[in-house]
Amino acid sequence: MAHGSQSDTRKKLLELFAEANGDFISGQKISEILGCSRAAVWKHIEELRKEGFELEAVRRLGYRIVSTPDKVTANEIQLGLKTKTFGHFVHFVEEVDSTQKIALRLAYDGAKEGTLVIAEQQTAGRGRMDRKWFSPKGTGIWMSLILRPPIPPQKAPQLTLLTAVAVCQAIQQVTGLVPDIKWPNDILLNGKKCVGILTELQADPDRVHSVIIGIGVNVNQTIEQFPEDIRTVATSLAMEKGERIKRAHLVQEILLQLERLYHQYLQHGFRPIKLLWEGYAVSIGKKITAHTLNGSIKGTALGITDEGLLMLEDEDKHIHYIHSADIQL
Repeated sequence: MAHGSQSDTRKKLLELFAEANGDFISGQKISEILGCSRAAVWKHIEELRKEGFELEAVRRLGYRIVSTPDKVTANEIQLGLKTKTFGHFVHFVEEVDSTQKIALRLAYDGAKEGTLVIAEQQTAGRGRMDRKWFSPKGTGIWMSLILRPPIPPQKAPQLTLLTAVAVCQAIQQVTGLVPDIKWPNDILLNGKKCVGILTELQADPDRVHSVIIGIGVNVNQTIEQFPEDIRTVATSLAMEKGERIKRAHLVQEILLQLERLYHQYLQHGFRPIKLLWEGYAVSIGKKITAHTLNGSIKGTALGITDEGLLMLEDEDKHIHYIHSADIQL
């Protein structure tokens, strides 16, 4: 991954191409705007080509982007990114045991809010309750975002619910598919899981230092790429949509929706987010079983509290407030 002025120049170059919208930009104009020689421009173009960008060079016209690779490198994500801060710093790795680990380390070392860690492949992705999360190369989105919200630690779980809403909105924008949320943070299409969200906290008793939001999305897997034991419960966006989805585009949309909801949340609190969340929730009004660490509770899901706890009414009309559980519909 390029650092410092090298990556800033690359970022500017990608912004130019994004603004040009598929039209040519002259080499002269590029070197003027980037403040570097024509030879240096050519070197940057070559670097992009190595990464899988298809660039056309025509005498007297200059350069234009013909197609971009389906990768999730910093260059891919920043080409056409519309956020103010989220995703402006991208830490990309080809293969990693877990993006959460890297993000936790970066956050500890003072990385800025909105820093994104993303990988082509995760070898030890973790889901909730320490389950394995299957993440083969080049098929999905495995990413972690660093937030530094000025909130007390007990409110951090609300960010998990907020993230679930943002991811649903992004999936809807990009694919037209309308997902369901199974409390607290499983995202389903046709009853099968396609997204997992994991939130981890670095905090003192009274203040949050950082919240690391891990998001795993099954984007372009085919049924054969899932291990047999999860084929009945897992799906991918491509399987539901019937066509491949550009992963970088989806990452950009997730970052955009997340940033929008996050600022709304910091200004107006959890209530607006809660209403959006309930709009996607699949379990509300249904009979469910909540498997908690202290045993199982059967009842009807009434919705969530303003704190984000699940309200479950049992047969004796007693309401249980649930922090963490596995939900069975």
